[in-house]
Amino acid sequence: MEGSRKARVAKLAGLAGLVAVAASGCSTDEVLRFGWPVGITPQADAMRDLWTWSVVAALAVGLVVAILILWPVVFHRKRSEELPKQLQYNHPLEIVYTVIPVVIVAVLFYFTATTENYVTDKSHTPDVTVDVIGFQWNWEFKYENTKGADGNPVSTVGSSSEIPILVLPTSKWIEYKLLSTDVIHSFWVPAFNFKRDVFPDPDKNNQDSSFQNTIDQTGAFVGHCAELCGAYHSAMNFEVRALPDDLFQQYIQLREKVNPKTGKGYTTSEALSQLNCGDLCAPLATTTHPFNTDRTSRTGS
Repeated sequence: MEGSRKARVAKLAGLAGLVAVAASGCSTDEVLRFGWPVGITPQADAMRDLWTWSVVAALAVGLVVAILILWPVVFHRKRSEELPKQLQYNHPLEIVYTVIPVVIVAVLFYFTATTENYVTDKSHTPDVTVDVIGFQWNWEFKYENTKGADGNPVSTVGSSSEIPILVLPTSKWIEYKLLSTDVIHSFWVPAFNFKRDVFPDPDKNNQDSSFQNTIDQTGAFVGHCAELCGAYHSAMNFEVRALPDDLFQQYIQLREKVNPKTGKGYTTSEALSQLNCGDLCAPLATTTHPFNTDRTSRTGS
């Protein structure tokens, strides 16, 4: 009788779990990510793995704690006036209760530190180095070791008709050097699962002003300023365009040439249009809106 009751409870619990998953509309991958967003870099994948296994560990500890609480409630209810066996001075048991949490914390600390070191590692020789310059309320992306038609490094700045687009190669090491020319901004690409503040003086803040990553997926990805920086902070958007390396090299070569139609160097949109790679190289972003970047059209904030 007791066994059949337990079996029914187990079946009901399993059914409830399946209904909860099905009713949520989540795929298996979404369930296993426990809400963690999909990233496009190996660093983002490492953080997702840390999050997933941390949640699994938390659920396991929660289950054990729930069992330890419910076990005496169900199986050790008062049956007589006789006191049950007292364990408050059971030293081996107390040692176990102390050691287990210490081990759990140590293991979580180890994997957290290992993941952080991997995400912030800058030991690789970058294939592409980009100076990311933030200012109210726009971005400039300057490619080091390049030479545009005007003799200066290839650079992209947002305008009133086109948001700034940061074109990057996939499967290559990229280093981002961050700098602000006025107030504190924050360089945030949600698809990277990573953001970092952009300071006016990198030498006078407590965080590194550069980082490295690789991108393993082509596409267009929206970026934002994630630090409240003034009246038009919400409009300080940009886009990352991740291209295969061969297309990226063609893009840089075009940016270093003179456009025969204009007599000036190719702009970002003109260079992307020349690549003829469909939606991947659409010349204008469609996921954010252009904004007025004429700094003489406003008063200081």
